[in-house]
Amino acid sequence: MSQFALVGACLYGLLGVLLGAFGAHALADRLSPEMQSIWHTAVQYQFFHVAALLAVGLLARQAGAGGALLVAGVSFAAGTLVFSGSLYVLALTGIRWLGAITPLGGVLLIVGWIALLAAVVRR
Repeated sequence: MSQFALVGACLYGLLGVLLGAFGAHALADRLSPEMQSIWHTAVQYQFFHVAALLAVGLLARQAGAGGALLVAGVSFAAGTLVFSGSLYVLALTGIRWLGAITPLGGVLLIVGWIALLAAVVRR
């Protein structure tokens, strides 16, 4: 679990920098203000959960991966992919039904935080 979470955090961090820069520079004149805001939200939440994945990875490395840390790591990784990913695609395409997928990613992120809390309290 520690390796999964730490590698995931590094990859999401790398992509966050690239996608943030892409949005700020290459897409600045191509997206409406509303779609720029959606892009920005996707980048922000991606970075918030880079930190969460780093915490999961470091805790797992220090104390061993328990069930709650496993749930947290998988939930953060999948939730970030679904939440931020759906927002990136929405901003680029304008396909509004993608907004219905975003809350599923949000639920996974919430599950991740609950699981991380459980892991921390149990230790």
